[in-house]
Amino acid sequence: MANNSKSDKRKPLKLKTGSFDRNAAMARMGVMAGASYATHTFGNLFRNKSDREARNREFYVRQAQFLADELGQLKGSVMKVGQMLSVYGQYFMPPEAIEVLRSLQDDSPPVAWDDLAPVVRERLGAERLAELEIDEEPLAAASLGQVHRARRKSDGRELCIKIQYPQLADAIDSDIRTLTNIVRLARLVPKGIELNAIMEEVREMIYREVDYDRELRMTREFGERLAHDDRYVVPEVFPEYSTETVLVTSFEAASHVQSEAVKALAQPRRNRLGGAALELFFLEFFDWGIVQTDPHFGNYKIRVDEAGDDDKFVLLDFGATREFAPRFLGAYYDTVAGAFEYDQDKLIDGAIGISLLRRDSPQQVFDDFAKVGMLIIEPFTKEPPAEFATADHQYKWGESDLFWRVSRAVQDAAISRWFRIPPREIVFLHRRLGGVFVLMSVLDAEYNAHDMLAHYLYQEHGRIRPDAGSEASKDDV
Repeated sequence: MANNSKSDKRKPLKLKTGSFDRNAAMARMGVMAGASYATHTFGNLFRNKSDREARNREFYVRQAQFLADELGQLKGSVMKVGQMLSVYGQYFMPPEAIEVLRSLQDDSPPVAWDDLAPVVRERLGAERLAELEIDEEPLAAASLGQVHRARRKSDGRELCIKIQYPQLADAIDSDIRTLTNIVRLARLVPKGIELNAIMEEVREMIYREVDYDRELRMTREFGERLAHDDRYVVPEVFPEYSTETVLVTSFEAASHVQSEAVKALAQPRRNRLGGAALELFFLEFFDWGIVQTDPHFGNYKIRVDEAGDDDKFVLLDFGATREFAPRFLGAYYDTVAGAFEYDQDKLIDGAIGISLLRRDSPQQVFDDFAKVGMLIIEPFTKEPPAEFATADHQYKWGESDLFWRVSRAVQDAAISRWFRIPPREIVFLHRRLGGVFVLMSVLDAEYNAHDMLAHYLYQEHGRIRPDAGSEASKDDV
């Protein structure tokens, strides 16, 4: 569950769960979005080209802000769709609109306890509920549910209760149909984009995240897989208190990655945490084929060791966990290996295999794409660029401007029209990978992961590393 530091300061929402309330609110959104577009289009008739482009950018921001404000009040699947549009939209929406929609990831007011208490009583039953003392103030609030702290009376065990908002699952299909029309009316998606296909993928993702039985299994599985690795803590699950829409786990004390306690850690301790963050992703991706795809910092907290230097990651919220098919993973491994080895042919073949590129693309597109791929691999080179490296060749994640350079390289190459909107596997995988990079930057880690990536690419999978390996020159590309 994503953490919301503002939740204790913001006025709780009265949840609109009735079909009439929700439909009325969404109908209003559609009317206002359509009227706004009509006004904007009429105004553009009297502007020159440069003014139209500037006004278009402003219009997209206004429409996205309107959508974000309205969805944030409705909660449920409509808000989640807005969040997912900020993930998918990076491939086809204006950057200004994406920035606005991303605010939905972090800015979710809680729902009033009075709306949730009857639901919890019904779902747990009077006997089970009587065993617990529940704090009415939420620890965290998100689009699909919120978390409350509790104490088991019999032994004082501290628990977390994740509560799905009432009637949420029943409204998913109708919400997505209505919101699809609203997004079209708001003109946030350009012509030629298969919005229905995108929304169908979002729909499947939302159904996965509201399946608390599955999340309980995934939490337990991650706990078992990491049980013998003292760098990570996974909450214990309590099936006796859990239902399809209520998930109860142990409460695990930890600090936010951006907290003063974490910032105050010595460099070696932050480096160790950075290595643990990277290796967790490599374990999930290369070894397990099971990846927790939500990179929100609220899901990756840090338990600071006050008595020593044994800091740990506390891993939360496994609702967005995805399983990846071996065939997809094999092609993706080739893509990564191609970049790691500076082997353009292998990189391009892998990118085609995972539907990032079209085989009929011009050679210049392949060349430009390879340059971008080999730029992304920069933190995993044996000797990173001097301006981002320590004397012993550790990569300075906090000082790197890699994201900006990659974005600039893609824009300069002008190859976007040859990209397909990637399949959902890639969208959510890259979402998590980008989150790892941001986490390393926030930790201000100094860490060279060359040997770690080589281990998972080759030793772990019995692959033979070419003689040239990563020692080849970038000039050979």
